[in-house]
Amino acid sequence: METKRKRLIFATGNEGKMKEIRMILEDTYPEILSMKEAGITADIVEDGKTYEENALIKARAVAAASGELVLADDSGLEIDYLNREPGIYSARYLGEDTSYSIKNANLIKRLEGVPEEQRTARFVCAIAAAFPDGREMTVRATIEGRIGYGEKGSHGFGYDPIFYVPEMGRTTAELTEEEKNLVSHRGKALRLMKEELKKL
Repeated sequence: METKRKRLIFATGNEGKMKEIRMILEDTYPEILSMKEAGITADIVEDGKTYEENALIKARAVAAASGELVLADDSGLEIDYLNREPGIYSARYLGEDTSYSIKNANLIKRLEGVPEEQRTARFVCAIAAAFPDGREMTVRATIEGRIGYGEKGSHGFGYDPIFYVPEMGRTTAELTEEEKNLVSHRGKALRLMKEELKKL
């Protein structure tokens, strides 16, 4: 049974993400490979309408190419005042190749003059698992916070510098890796998935 638990592939090329994933799952799967490390270069079109659909699209595509257990995530930032934008389009907001400093500056500008209590937001993460035998499952987790008034912190990536977590008194980019893994949407979702995989 244990021999089957030696490795899994995570359908991402994001090194920041891979670091978080390995920290949380390393005691369950000693070998965790990114798509690139597994030699998979599938061009995947994420055209789902939910985080779960997009995560499943990625997991299925890489599982079909590799024949192995594959996990994939889809996550996004939802800002209540902006009708939950950028949401599932978070990675593609203002264009996939646009730097996050530009994306963050744009969102802060759109919230100009908006009072603290109306700057509520959350990070959402759905993780999908696709098994070689065709089984699939998904989990979802969130972290609630507010959008700050400027970028703060140099840890993390993406929208982390503008996402303020009231109970921590800092943005997610100001948290240590250990702190972030405990409270982040991805950290929570990875632990939920880890529990599900342990049951199998």
